[in-house]
Amino acid sequence: MITQMSKYAFMVFHQEYNEFLGKLRDLGVLHIRETNSILDNEQLQTLLAERKRVNLAIRFCKSLNEKEKVTVFPPATIFTKPEGFELVDKYDFLLERRAQDAAVRATLEKDIAYMQIWGDFSYEKINALDKAGWEINFFSCPTTKYEPKWGDAYNALLINEHQSQTFFLTVTKPGTHIDIDADRPKMPDRSLADLQAAYADLQTEQLKLEQEIRDFAVNQLNNLIELENNLTNEFNLSNALVQTDKEAGEKLMILEGYVPETEAKQLEDTLDKEGYYFMPMDIPEGEKVPIKLHNNNFTRLYEPITKMFSLPNYAEFDPTPFFAPFFMLFFGLCFGDGGYGMLVMLICAIMKRKKPALKPYFNLFMYLGLSATVIGLLSGSFFGLDLPKLAIFAKIKDYFISSDNLMTFSIVIGLVQIIFGKTVAAFKRMSEKGTKHGIAPLAWVFIITSLACVFGLPELDIHISKTLEYIFFGIAGLGLLVAFLYNMPGRNIFMNFGNGIWNTYNIASGLLGDTLSYIRLFAIGLTGAILGGVFNSLAMDMTEGMNIFVKILCMLPILVIGHTINICLCTISSLVHPLRLIFVEYYKNAEFEGGGKAYEPFKKL
Repeated sequence: MITQMSKYAFMVFHQEYNEFLGKLRDLGVLHIRETNSILDNEQLQTLLAERKRVNLAIRFCKSLNEKEKVTVFPPATIFTKPEGFELVDKYDFLLERRAQDAAVRATLEKDIAYMQIWGDFSYEKINALDKAGWEINFFSCPTTKYEPKWGDAYNALLINEHQSQTFFLTVTKPGTHIDIDADRPKMPDRSLADLQAAYADLQTEQLKLEQEIRDFAVNQLNNLIELENNLTNEFNLSNALVQTDKEAGEKLMILEGYVPETEAKQLEDTLDKEGYYFMPMDIPEGEKVPIKLHNNNFTRLYEPITKMFSLPNYAEFDPTPFFAPFFMLFFGLCFGDGGYGMLVMLICAIMKRKKPALKPYFNLFMYLGLSATVIGLLSGSFFGLDLPKLAIFAKIKDYFISSDNLMTFSIVIGLVQIIFGKTVAAFKRMSEKGTKHGIAPLAWVFIITSLACVFGLPELDIHISKTLEYIFFGIAGLGLLVAFLYNMPGRNIFMNFGNGIWNTYNIASGLLGDTLSYIRLFAIGLTGAILGGVFNSLAMDMTEGMNIFVKILCMLPILVIGHTINICLCTISSLVHPLRLIFVEYYKNAEFEGGGKAYEPFKKL
């Protein structure tokens, strides 16, 4: 659900304003209403750029420490902002040195590889020959183009042949015109031995640099986090000043903001005690009010999914509690294997102890794994095994859910979610525009439900009496009458009727397509179960006739690799398709608008 907000305006004398902002920051409950764009303020843009630099350094240090599995960090030391940015400059310097060393290493590796073709010779001897009146020139050409006559004409000496290229040099008197159809390569400025020595020195330097970077990541992480917090506090304070309107010759400072209703009394009591003037204000319709979600322990786990798409706006319902049970069910249907579900639950139970920061996400996947376990066992799939076909389950094989039943269930649950979404949309309209505006949408809910019962229940071998059938038709007929004649309250009957025809076409065409989308729940789950069975068959067939011990040793890698691949594929598809059904099918039918901005109270970090 969305936490209800109270809006306040504050009027403070300019000499008391900084102290007043300090009080607000200590309370940490006011979300300041932004009336001025931060894009036009140079100071705020500078602070944003500084925060970005520091954040990049923090992320680098965290990723390096996670890779090195470092868990103990020195506490942050108190330092000034310039001292803090000296650390950021050092971070930039270390990474720049690493990039430069990497470039030098690549050049050395290239030169060493090339000089290995020519061999280890001394440039000092070549210079000595030059002083003695002999000029040395290096050449390379395709092997097929090399001509032996060059040896007689220019004292050409064959050095090496590599990858269909011939490498040679000529020894001539200075000024001799050399007419050879070959390339003159640019030779490295050092011998092979010197290059290899430089490469060894560079490797040593790189090891020292990497150790220095690791030490920096460990020792300075908390200092960088402290610097980021200070910059955030400075930005928030500066932003509060930017959003302040100045009246009466800039003597009177006016600020507006939002406070959760549960925190409003604490704010009022504190400001009353300090003697500051504030005034509660009404929230106009359509105003962008900050959104703070408040849900129970189960539903709260699904809030990241809501935020992934968009927060709801203040006028509508929080979709999280409405789609959470459906998402859990959809994941189980797509995952479709009881063994895989148990494995997911076990891994998450272990990992949430090792990674406390990610505990909510592991708890979410434990619920999703539980859904997969239940549905997988009910459908008779366990690590790719078809349980109904095993002799041990012969007496209860008729109690497992068949593939046909799963397909039917997918369609039924899809229709249920669509009808539920349309019900939410009807009440949403009633809440936003008034009861009369939700009557026609609610009528469509009764029409679809009644007709689904009349034509759908017999397909499920559930037969209803003629009397009940007539009742359903009566409800549908009455609903159509309302949907056609009262879909636009306040308009004339002809406009209502025309709009009713248009709505009928949209709902009829959309309902069919939306419902058929849910068949993928069954198809994806069936695919995962079949693929798991394929890996089991592959392991059995490839080891047929082997000794039992050898057979086990050969089967294990096939099963582990195969089922790991299948679990990864099942996880991806079991997340992507339920997300699509929620964001596309459910949100459309529930008329979800979104566009809300998160509640961010003005407080000191």
